[in-house]
Amino acid sequence: MSASRTALQDTGTEDAGVLESRLTRLSREEFAREVWSRTALLTRGASDFSDLFSAAAVDELVSRRGLRTPFLRVAKDGSTLPEASFTSPAGAGAAIADQLDDTALWRAFADGATLVLQALHRTWEPVAGLVSALGTELGHPVQANAYATPPDNRGFDAHYDVHDVFVLQIEGTKRWTVHEPVLPDPLRDQPWTGHRAAVAEAAAHGTPHLDTVLRAGDVLYLPRGWLHSAEARGEVSVHLTLGVHAWTRHSLAEQLARAALAALGEDPAARRALPLGAEGLGEELDLVRTRLLAAVAEADPEPLFHRARRSQARPAPLGPLAQLTALRALGPRSPVRLRKALEPRWEGTRLVTRVGWLDFAEADLAPVARLLDGRIRTAGELGLERAERLLRAGVLVPADR
Repeated sequence: MSASRTALQDTGTEDAGVLESRLTRLSREEFAREVWSRTALLTRGASDFSDLFSAAAVDELVSRRGLRTPFLRVAKDGSTLPEASFTSPAGAGAAIADQLDDTALWRAFADGATLVLQALHRTWEPVAGLVSALGTELGHPVQANAYATPPDNRGFDAHYDVHDVFVLQIEGTKRWTVHEPVLPDPLRDQPWTGHRAAVAEAAAHGTPHLDTVLRAGDVLYLPRGWLHSAEARGEVSVHLTLGVHAWTRHSLAEQLARAALAALGEDPAARRALPLGAEGLGEELDLVRTRLLAAVAEADPEPLFHRARRSQARPAPLGPLAQLTALRALGPRSPVRLRKALEPRWEGTRLVTRVGWLDFAEADLAPVARLLDGRIRTAGELGLERAERLLRAGVLVPADR
């Protein structure tokens, strides 16, 4: 397969996932086999993104939503502006000193600065829905930023990210220059600033892997580590970046090491003090190495790994008032469903989710397990007591048929 793929046909269906229907025209299996974490992918005319975001949405967020830092960064010519230059007090009735100042932002934008709306999956519902669906499909945490750049300007110099990205061009056009990595597959604690000279050299003198202009509806996928820079053309450019924080073999090794160390904490021999003066250190190291290797061989990192995965994203929104209304009106015919993006998992008779855990009796397991397919059920099918308990826990939510 070519490293750059252009897709012109519209083949999305209701059954297709986000990858196929909106981002790449590839099925999850094709994307995993041919692209994921391997190479850049350009998809022309992937989707109409007007339902997700727009220039008007940028104005709405910065001028009317009362956002505070760090929900916004401002960058110009490769540098980030100080927060004090675009924030101000909120005024009477709100003791908040760092809300966005729309006048200051207008002046910075008119002067060529890029506005970077961060964690957009927490502040703009259409984007939140896409991020949740994509994270579920990929099995890796996803977050979203938006970049609004004035004509003929750029926000950042050539750099790489420590997460994979999908770039969705929303409005305007932007020229992207992409180079292959100087450090393949960087970890989260290996940012581009630690390889600044190599990045600058590759960007200045290396042959670009891709030099192209993105137009509204185009999508560019870049694995972590791929160098990139972008510059708006003769009009305002707005694009979304979906950042995929990939779990790695190193992540799994971290969880394995933690599980092994926890097991060694239960080993009396491993807890014993070293000799005075640390004499015979070689023998002690041999003993510790032997016991550590045995602990690694027997350790089960899976619970820790899934706990870490659950902590990296949030479940679907829950309205406290609507939840209480549903609870008070609960009856046998009340429609309910599993709250989305909970990452539910059975550990024995314990149901573990992103909002905590619940223990169940053996008799409860089958009816509760039926909820995990996400389909709408009635409280009567589940049992009113079970339904009430799960609604109170924020695991179930009311559903419309």
